Amino acid sequence: MSEKKYVVAIDQGTTSSRCMVFDKNGLPVVSEQMEHAQIYPKPGWVEHDAMEIWARVQDVVRGALQKGNVCTDCVAAIGITNQRETTVVWEKATGKPIYNAIVWQCMRTQDFCVEWQKTCGWCQDDKGRGKVKDHTGLLISPYFSGTKIKWILDNVPGSRERAANGELLFGNIDTWLIWNLTGGPNGGVHVTDVSNASRTLLMNIKTLQWDEEMTKFLDVPMAMLPQIRPSSALYGHTLPEGPFGASVPVSGNLGDQQAALFGQACYNQGDTKNTYGTGCFMLMNIGENPAPSDNGLLTTAAYSLEEGKCVYALEGSIAITGAAVQWLRDNLKLVDESPDSEYLAGKVDDSGGVYFVPAFSGLYAPYWDMSARGAILGLTRYVRKEHIIRATLESICYQTRDVVDAMEKDSKVPLAELKVDGGAVKNNLLMQLQSDILGKKVIRPVVNETTALGAAYAAGLAVGFWENVDDLRANWAEDTNFTPLSSDEKREAGYNGWKKAVDKSKGWVE
Repeated sequence: MSEKKYVVAIDQGTTSSRCMVFDKNGLPVVSEQMEHAQIYPKPGWVEHDAMEIWARVQDVVRGALQKGNVCTDCVAAIGITNQRETTVVWEKATGKPIYNAIVWQCMRTQDFCVEWQKTCGWCQDDKGRGKVKDHTGLLISPYFSGTKIKWILDNVPGSRERAANGELLFGNIDTWLIWNLTGGPNGGVHVTDVSNASRTLLMNIKTLQWDEEMTKFLDVPMAMLPQIRPSSALYGHTLPEGPFGASVPVSGNLGDQQAALFGQACYNQGDTKNTYGTGCFMLMNIGENPAPSDNGLLTTAAYSLEEGKCVYALEGSIAITGAAVQWLRDNLKLVDESPDSEYLAGKVDDSGGVYFVPAFSGLYAPYWDMSARGAILGLTRYVRKEHIIRATLESICYQTRDVVDAMEKDSKVPLAELKVDGGAVKNNLLMQLQSDILGKKVIRPVVNETTALGAAYAAGLAVGFWENVDDLRANWAEDTNFTPLSSDEKREAGYNGWKKAVDKSKGWVE
């Protein structure tokens, strides 16, 4: 038998699917990536074709193995990481989705959420608490999977009855991929992990099981829900006729942001990272107590390495960051490629007084305003496209500062430095702007694709490829750090302007 040299990570994101192969030192050996279609049926609605996603995942797995000349006998395990709240409902017998996947950014359940917030006993107090937060660690929002499942069952004829009879299955993308990888209609494993389950509005944050009161309120039948397991555990094996061409353990599963926390070796209480992708997501390890936030953050399951135990995180979720640069590229044609934003934004010294609030899906943490919409403010005849591009990069950094301020208030601990990861951290100008706007050191690791790395780590731990988290800590290494160059006066003046711009974007939709 060949020596087990590698762990494979499948990283299924909002705009693309990727397969990465890692060695024992946590270094990438080969990677393959493919985009999939973004579907916008109505303003504020976002969908994906789940069958297209499954096809692209198979393509990138085969492509990576072939490109890297990686034999499956050398693969110890497979880890999955995914866009978390994106919701799929499919037929158990056929594997056919009954509706397109509803993406985490989708706002179609906004009206329901507004009415829910008004319901006695469920509404939030002035600190964002209430029954929902107490049970789930989350807030009432279209963001999470629960209201998306309800919408599908309410709008696809006959689906509610079929779900109650066990004919339909629900899963976020992690569950959808694991089910297909392990056999699909022919005995596929229907499972999720605590990190993904905690993003549904249906899991009790304390018991780590499906919450009966929440499932009844949203009218989601228990029969369609996957089993909740630890993030590092043997779930099943791939089929020889599948994309791996062999039986390989599937043994790691983490939502993308929790995977990045795990890949950044944030295993101590207080360790914090920010991931720069389609959105930005900052997580702080808060240990084994699911403490609630008083400042607009979420309490989420970070990871679980054994049954019944969990490490939790405070999370600040920002919907639109890298997606705003894509919007400049695809909708406004201001850049040819997203990386061009660094060069063009660097041609001007500042944003020329322009602020861009990219509230395309409302405002997430720490504001949670579903009625907000995007706005570009401060325009004059002086402004060129370079100023708007720079304001877009600054919007990513200002939104991150909003979350840092909230996190420091909740934790009562000043953040000394911020670990960063994700595709956008290759943009040196963005990282320097982030350091200037925060007034803190920003640290970029050698491996910045820590989402995939975290999934690989979880899978490898489950099969003994790595012995413990100390092995993972030893793999982490710094690439570059950015220190603030801006004066305190300039920093605060810029942030005050940002807060004014945010206020203008609120309450736009009645």
